[in-house]
Amino acid sequence: MKVDLQIEGENRRWVQSLGATGRDREIACQDLYPLLLRVARREVVRRAPGLRMFGPELEDIAHQSAGDALMAISDRLDRFRGESKFTTWASKFVIFDVATKMNRHAWRRHDVLYDQDDWSRLVSRFEVPPDEQVQAREFVEAVSSAVRRCLSERQRIVFMATVVRGMPVDALAEELGSTSNALYKVLFDARKKLRAALVAAGHLPEARSDQPETSQRRSTGRSAR
Repeated sequence: MKVDLQIEGENRRWVQSLGATGRDREIACQDLYPLLLRVARREVVRRAPGLRMFGPELEDIAHQSAGDALMAISDRLDRFRGESKFTTWASKFVIFDVATKMNRHAWRRHDVLYDQDDWSRLVSRFEVPPDEQVQAREFVEAVSSAVRRCLSERQRIVFMATVVRGMPVDALAEELGSTSNALYKVLFDARKKLRAALVAAGHLPEARSDQPETSQRRSTGRSAR
């Protein structure tokens, strides 16, 4: 992918200025920060209704994300390949940072973590029997607790986005700068941890001991053919 000479020159200026020391770098940071802050504010406004987040904390998140993104960009200048505008590349850092910070805030608030629709989706994901639907609230509260206690931050991001809020894995992969296969692995590990925690707490039955053997026999049978 080629960029025109004007963009190429602008890209070179950004990289050289941010990679410099002293006054040149300071000026470049002063120029880039307002752009990152505008992107952060737009992203905060876009995400806030879905997470039911309002008030001054949103402006704080925007400023924190812009600052953290600026540091990340400065540390990763060698990864910029010049295939797009530098500012477009830089904006991805702040968008990712806003997503991480807002999701982290949301998980800390029980009133934001789940709504009624989320509960229904979670119950169906774990195949709770119909005669136990009345226990859905207790079950989801157990899932919420297990999510906070057992999962890593990245596992929480993937689980909350894909399982709870129904975001397609490929869309999340693009947003996080990852791949679908990598996120499927993260999600698999997250589900395994959650199931173990829910079984230990008595919210889910233990897997039948003959299931792995059955699966193994089937796999062996296929291989033999």
